[in-house]
Amino acid sequence: MFDTRELGRRPGALKRLSRTVDAPGSPVLGIDGVIGVPEGAPLELDLRLESVMEGVLVTGTARASAEGECVRCLEPLTVEVDADFQEMFSYPDADDRGRPADPADDAEDDEDRFFLEDGLFDLESVLRDAVVLALPMQPVCKETCAGLCSECGIRLDENPGHHHDAVDIRWAALQGLAETVQDGEKDNMGGAEPGVDEKQEK
Repeated sequence: MFDTRELGRRPGALKRLSRTVDAPGSPVLGIDGVIGVPEGAPLELDLRLESVMEGVLVTGTARASAEGECVRCLEPLTVEVDADFQEMFSYPDADDRGRPADPADDAEDDEDRFFLEDGLFDLESVLRDAVVLALPMQPVCKETCAGLCSECGIRLDENPGHHHDAVDIRWAALQGLAETVQDGEKDNMGGAEPGVDEKQEK
């Protein structure tokens, strides 16, 4: 929670603050199962609080180290994250002049708005959105990562000359037939043709 009461409600009042907080967890601050800021990891916040007619406009940057796996080779990796955000936290009694009078519309609008509670505001949901947008959707350990061999799973960066003899599946059946024929020829060569010994004996 952050306190805006010292800021007052005079439009134009400004306050800057820096704070390091523990990253929230459950759900992870990031993309679950791919990459995220570990629960309890330090999250550095630089905030600018500005009082306006409707409430307090919060502009800031969050910095943290996210951990995950390379999507190509599955090696662990760490990514430094800089996430910028801006959000309005409205006063509960703010004048809503100019907004639709329909109560249903008001309820829908309120779902997308953030409000100050006794001069305090919570940044967790705002940070989650900002950090997820700043993270790579498909993190890689390096842009040139060759990934894993699709045949045996060996890491190709560590074995650049690694390869398998490619077999065209269209010829696989004929290859099996050829091997069968070759095996049959070997069996025939192992013994004399029928009737040969009989002629020699005569």
